[in-house]
Amino acid sequence: MSAFETVIGLEVHLQLATRTKIFCGCPTLFGSSPNSQTCPVCLGLPGVLPVLNRRTLESGLKVALALNCRIQPALKFHRKNYFYPDLPKGFQISQYDLPLSFEGVLEVPAAAEAPAFAVRIHRAHLEEDAGKLVHKEGSRASLVDYNRAGIPLLEIVTEPDMRTPEEAYRCLQTLKHTLQYLDVSDCDMEKGSLRCDANISLRPAGAKELGVKTEIKNLNSFKHVRNALAYEIRRQQEALSSGGKVIQETRLWDDVKGVTLLMRSKEFAHDYRYFPEPDLVPFVLQSEEIQAVRRTLPELPPARTRRFMEQYGLSSYDAGRLTSEKQLADYFESAVQAGGVPKATANWIQGDLLAACRERNVEILDLKVPAAHLAQLVLLVEHQTVSSRMAKDLLKAMMKTGEAPEPLVKRLGMSQVTDSGTLQAAAQTVVQGNPKAVSDYRAGKRQAIKFLVGQLMARTKGQANPELAHRILESVLKEGA
Repeated sequence: MSAFETVIGLEVHLQLATRTKIFCGCPTLFGSSPNSQTCPVCLGLPGVLPVLNRRTLESGLKVALALNCRIQPALKFHRKNYFYPDLPKGFQISQYDLPLSFEGVLEVPAAAEAPAFAVRIHRAHLEEDAGKLVHKEGSRASLVDYNRAGIPLLEIVTEPDMRTPEEAYRCLQTLKHTLQYLDVSDCDMEKGSLRCDANISLRPAGAKELGVKTEIKNLNSFKHVRNALAYEIRRQQEALSSGGKVIQETRLWDDVKGVTLLMRSKEFAHDYRYFPEPDLVPFVLQSEEIQAVRRTLPELPPARTRRFMEQYGLSSYDAGRLTSEKQLADYFESAVQAGGVPKATANWIQGDLLAACRERNVEILDLKVPAAHLAQLVLLVEHQTVSSRMAKDLLKAMMKTGEAPEPLVKRLGMSQVTDSGTLQAAAQTVVQGNPKAVSDYRAGKRQAIKFLVGQLMARTKGQANPELAHRILESVLKEGA
C-alpha cells in the first residue's frame, strides 16, 4: 500500500468543427498555407468587433447536454490577458465566472477487470484558440502561423475524481467516443483538434485536503497522458518521501526521454487579469433554444449499449465494444439490417475485420467490405454454403477485390461440399488408404480421427463440411469395425 493517494483532474480542449472561426468569418480548414486564413478580427487589429458564431454555441450546448451539465442561462465572455507570440491580440476571449455549463458527469463503463466509475464535470466553457508556433530545426528563430487563432474551442474541465493514470486514460477514451457520436469535432489529436492538460497531486493516504498540484501541459495522445501521469506520480512520491516539497508548476512531457520537464511556474486566475469583454454583450439563453438543441442529441453510447443487448442479444462486452466507436456501431447495425445474424456479425467485426484494420492501420470503412457484403458472408456460413475456414479465405479475397462474397464463391469455386454421397465415397477412400490411422482409432486412440478428417478435407480441397465429414467418417469406421 502506498503512503500517498494520487488525485488527477483533466482539462480537455476540443476544437469545434465549424466552417468559420468563433468570432469572425475566416475559414477553419486544416493544412492551409500559413497565415492564409486570417482577418483584422482574429488578428485583433484596432477598431474591429467580434461576433459570436451561432453554430459554435449550438455545438458547445450539445456537448454540455450530453455530459449532463447544468446550462448557464446568462452568458458573458471575458478577456484573459497574457502575452505570447501566438496570441496576436495579447488576450484570449474566454469565459470566466459565467461559463456555458457546469456540474455535469461522465459515466465511464467497466473495462475487462476494472469497475465502472463516474467523473464529475466541473465546467465546460467556450473560448478561442491561439495561433501555432513553428520551430524549424537548425533555425534560431521561430515562426508563427495565425490560421488557428480564433478557431472555436470548448474547454471541458473535470473534477479531481481520478486516482490512477489508467482511470484518466479510460475517462479520455469515453469522452472522445461521446464527442464522436455528437459529430461536433473530428477529435483528431494529430491535428490538435483534441488536446489535454492533466493536473496531478499527491496527498497522504486517508487525507481530505488536496496536495500541491502540478499541471502537465499539451499532451497530444492518450498514451502520453497515461505515461506522463505515471512518471509524475513517481517523481512526486520520491520528493515527498525524502522530506521535500512539490512546487506548483506547469510541466511538459518529453516522450523520448520519458520524463516531465519544467515549463514555468503555475499561474493563478488573478495572473490573467480577467475582465468582461466589452465588445461582446452578455446574453440570455432561452429554455426553448436549449430544448431545441437537446432534441438533436443522438443515441449516446450507454443507451446504444443497452439497446444492442436487448435488441440483438449481445453480451455486455460485445455491445460495449461495438458501441464504443460510432463507426463500428453504425457498421454493425447496417450489416444486421442487411440480414447478418447479430452474434456472428459481431464476432466477425471484432475478430477478423478489426485485426485487418490494425494490420493495415486503417478504419473499418477503408477495408473494401461494405456492411451488406459482411452480411452476405455471415449468411453463407450460416447456410453452410462455405465453412468457417473457407469464409476467412473468402474475406481476404473480398478485402483485396472489393467484390461481394456470393459471386466470389462461384468464381473461385469455394462452395462447401455437403452432399452425403460424395463425402461417403471420399471417406471410404480415406479409410482404405490409411490403415495405420484406422487401426489406431479402432484400438481406442480417438485422436486418430482428426488425421483422417484432415485427409478427407485434403481430398475435397478443403471444401467438405467439417462437421458432416466427421460424422460420416465415424460411421464408415464403425461399419468396418
